[in-house]
Amino acid sequence: MSRVAIVTDSAADLPSEAAARAGITVVPLVVSFGTQSYRAGVDLPTDEFWRRMLEPGAPFPTTAAASPGDFKSTFEGIFATGVEAIVCVTVGGKLSATVKSATIARDMLPDREIHVIDSNSASMGVGLLAQVAAELASAGVSGSEIARIVEARTADLDLYLAMDTLEYLRKGGRISGARAAIGTVLSFKPIITVRDGLVEVFERVRTRSKARDRVVELLTRRPVERIAFLHTMTTAAELAEVDRFRDMVVARMPGGVDAAHVSVQAVGSSVGPHLGPGCLGAVLLHHSAPA
Repeated sequence: MSRVAIVTDSAADLPSEAAARAGITVVPLVVSFGTQSYRAGVDLPTDEFWRRMLEPGAPFPTTAAASPGDFKSTFEGIFATGVEAIVCVTVGGKLSATVKSATIARDMLPDREIHVIDSNSASMGVGLLAQVAAELASAGVSGSEIARIVEARTADLDLYLAMDTLEYLRKGGRISGARAAIGTVLSFKPIITVRDGLVEVFERVRTRSKARDRVVELLTRRPVERIAFLHTMTTAAELAEVDRFRDMVVARMPGGVDAAHVSVQAVGSSVGPHLGPGCLGAVLLHHSAPA
């Protein structure tokens, strides 16, 4: 057993099988449809979330951070197994209060070694960092050194998503109404990114196909260590489009990319309400700059 345990939250969009395989513990955020609340990925699987999200007349889903108590009980349960330290990688603190909850829980256990890392990212930007942390833990690296490395590697992340609309980001409070309206009125297809922990509109493109072509260009500008493709697609035709997009990006990636470090994930219920259907893109982890 590794001496260091890795924890993340459900906004990492890390599939449960991948998390279990890597030994990563996932703390669920809360997703609510009206008065009904669920633990993301636990009571509400991703496919069921999208079915409900797309139901005509369904209430708009809202999300809430995991509580300090959720993190505290998770940390205590992990320490009960005999590990010496925990490294917890969370969704960006400017996007969610989750990192604050994890920090409060850490401070409630002052005699334990717990490192909380703000990824400054979302979805598999968090997930890729958690996977790096898990690999370091398996290699016997100390908790403090894993935390140092992972915190430094937050700067190596890039995220680009082509979207059908900014309306869901507006509803979720992640972008201003004025900025969302510009894209809607002019019928632009926005490309979003995350900069300094905040969602930004990177470009606006006239058509969906041109937006996706532009995302391919952005994703293949320089070599990468890992890439996680992200989508909010549900139909068979859309999922085939995701596969074509992945193959196109991988084929054009300068220097290639190890197949073991290429994954495809549907965005889950912690992040999906802010994106809505029809999104396609990826998160990149670039190679670390030489020290």
